[in-house]
Amino acid sequence: MERLKERVAHIGQYAVTLLKWMVLGGVIGLVGGIIGSLFHIGVDTATQMRLAHPWVLYLMPVGGLAIVGLYRLTKTEGKGTNDIIASVHFGEQVPGLLVPVIFVSTVITHLCGGSAGREGAALQIGGGIGYQAGRLLRLGEKDLPLATLCGMSGVFAALFGTPLTATVFALEVISVGVLYYAGLVPCLTAALTGYLVSVLMEVPPTRFTVTVPGLEVRTMLLVMVLALLCAVVSILFCRGLHGVERLLKRTLKNPYLRVAVGAAVLIGLTLLTNGDYNGAGMEVISRAIAGQADPWAWVWKLLFTAITIGCGFKGGEVVPSFFVGAAFGCVAAGWLGLPAGFGAAMGLVSVFCGAVNCPLASIILSVELFGSGDLLYFAMACSISYLISGYCGLYSSQTILYSKLRAEFINVRTHE
Repeated sequence: MERLKERVAHIGQYAVTLLKWMVLGGVIGLVGGIIGSLFHIGVDTATQMRLAHPWVLYLMPVGGLAIVGLYRLTKTEGKGTNDIIASVHFGEQVPGLLVPVIFVSTVITHLCGGSAGREGAALQIGGGIGYQAGRLLRLGEKDLPLATLCGMSGVFAALFGTPLTATVFALEVISVGVLYYAGLVPCLTAALTGYLVSVLMEVPPTRFTVTVPGLEVRTMLLVMVLALLCAVVSILFCRGLHGVERLLKRTLKNPYLRVAVGAAVLIGLTLLTNGDYNGAGMEVISRAIAGQADPWAWVWKLLFTAITIGCGFKGGEVVPSFFVGAAFGCVAAGWLGLPAGFGAAMGLVSVFCGAVNCPLASIILSVELFGSGDLLYFAMACSISYLISGYCGLYSSQTILYSKLRAEFINVRTHE
């Protein structure tokens, strides 16, 4: 009888945990879905305003000064995605004001024409929501990181319409080599809830149509070459962003002067180009996957993004990595004799994988963005990009627990 009671209690413990995290994940996903959808609408509205009124570009220095002032006023200077990752690793606090500050700052960046994405803000907004919800509910130190991951999944899913990628990315990006399996149910619940909210709020999911060649040895070999090239591009992308940021901080120590000078340079570069490199650049990504890309588009986007983020504007780096990968892949496919649109799709997921060190999330992303046709090509491309990109990465708080070269525990931070 005692053993029966113990088994019932044991089963009850799992049932209670399941119920707890489905409820908490659902609530955090609901809040994250609403805020994430509003954020998507805000960024899109800002982009449309900028396109309708090109003179807004000249307000970029004013927008940059406003962002720097806002971060100083709220005492959130220097806070970003790395702090969200650190809160999961070490239990560090996430400022409550970070959510509205990054929301407003990213919208201003897109309104003025800065080159940035949305997902960096999504991780910060989502992580901030999850962390504050956990604090409000007085979760223990072991549960608080899971609440933070739930928020990241919910907002990411709402923004991109990729709930499975959002789930795995949140679990994988923190410590490469080890997944927080305890977070699978909470994060998936939050991601599905956030995605459903975005559908109800009529936020369109990110989807592309691409023709994938049939599985052939020759095509697979060419994909492997393309993935190797994309891994090199991902290293250039990460080092370019971090290098320009360090250079600007070293030469222009005053943050107000730094953002004003950066804005002036971006205005000048925009006048020299055609405006394709301002904002997120989803239209250029769509054209690349349709088989059209300027040979130097990926270089321009890297430069625009490095200056935008480095001088003090806010936003994400993942969508710019999509742009760089798609544009480069489209061009490189022509060199290799691959279909241009197919090369762009391969480049998108490969550069993303090399930049964030998340091969599983990248493979799943390929399915949610492009469909499941001949998944082996995408799986091979992501695997090679992950290996060849080494220990570079966008997030310096990210840890890589196992060597990419051998079965060895190393526990190192990604290199900038």
